[in-house]
Amino acid sequence: MCLLKHIGGAFTHRPEELKDRLSVKASDLVKRAFADVDPARLVDYHTHIAGIGTGDSANAVNPKMRTWKHPFHRIKFAVYLSGAGVEHLERADKEFAARLVSLIEHIEEHGKYRLLAFDKNYNRDGTANLAKTEFYVPNEYVFALAAEHPRLFEPVISVNPYCPDALEELAKWAGRGGRMVKWLPNAMGIDPADELCDPFYRRMKELDLVLLSHGGEEKAVEAEEDQKWGNPLRLRRPLEHGVKTIVAHCAGLGQNEDLDDPQRRRMSNFDLFMRLMDDKRYDGLLFGDISAMTQFNRIGAPLSTIIAREDLHHRLVNGSDYPLPAINVLIRTKPLLDGGYINADERASLREIYGFNPLLFDFTLKRCLRLPGTNKRLPATVFMSHPEL
Repeated sequence: MCLLKHIGGAFTHRPEELKDRLSVKASDLVKRAFADVDPARLVDYHTHIAGIGTGDSANAVNPKMRTWKHPFHRIKFAVYLSGAGVEHLERADKEFAARLVSLIEHIEEHGKYRLLAFDKNYNRDGTANLAKTEFYVPNEYVFALAAEHPRLFEPVISVNPYCPDALEELAKWAGRGGRMVKWLPNAMGIDPADELCDPFYRRMKELDLVLLSHGGEEKAVEAEEDQKWGNPLRLRRPLEHGVKTIVAHCAGLGQNEDLDDPQRRRMSNFDLFMRLMDDKRYDGLLFGDISAMTQFNRIGAPLSTIIAREDLHHRLVNGSDYPLPAINVLIRTKPLLDGGYINADERASLREIYGFNPLLFDFTLKRCLRLPGTNKRLPATVFMSHPEL
């Protein structure tokens, strides 16, 4: 259990203790992080919720995550539960949601969090592929949580375009106020460049829905062949249908084939993403989400580039990718210090904040980031609701 806590939810305090127990230095850092942000427009575009189906939630995880016959997946499942503050499996769904609510409510000017549904993996013939479905969060669940906590959450739809009733589902949830659609193609089995998706894109355009699609490698996916669906160049198809598209994590991890190269040489997904961002045809259509870009396995050229490219800052939005900021093994501030993104005083305060509230830590860290060797930072607008989205 001690090892699990070190890897997963390494929390030292409860969120409600922060107000009275945070040091003056750390409190000042938090105040500076919020100083030029309009709290009425503060938005986290990328917040996950999950569960195992307790309390009739209809959430689900792949059965291999709950058996020691698959030790890697069982350990990963335990780490995620730890990070999400789940202590009792029989109450897992309620505890996951309650922990997230508590974290947000104890951020003084918390803004809104876009809560993501997560559809199943489907085959092209319309049949559900449950063997490849890592987890499932129905649209009903995120809409119910958003209705219960309207000051905290805005619901985000997830509909797999290969689902037989995909177009009806889009219209149904858009009619109830949904404005975005979440995809993780690598995990959901979606080829964004597939012509079968064209009716889906047309309906999204008609309903004025925004696509939030994972870009780059996805560590939750086992099969290497599924990583090709995270190639940013495959998102040209929705863009050509006029669908506004946010590429999660700015595709900052892994490599894929360069689909524009006759020899199909492999390039970093981030470089492929930047090719799209530099294509003038996609101005006003293509955006980047900076969630997870401060994790230890993503620090480097992608993070430096998005800070340096001031000409693209107006096309960036922020997301926490919660619960990942609460997975201690992914959060390492020393590489950020060594790389010159933060200084030693900031690191000490950030580590203190993390012990109380990993969501607040994630936001404050990103407001501290500077391009190494310069004073360039991400502007406050990245952290506020985007007028075009």
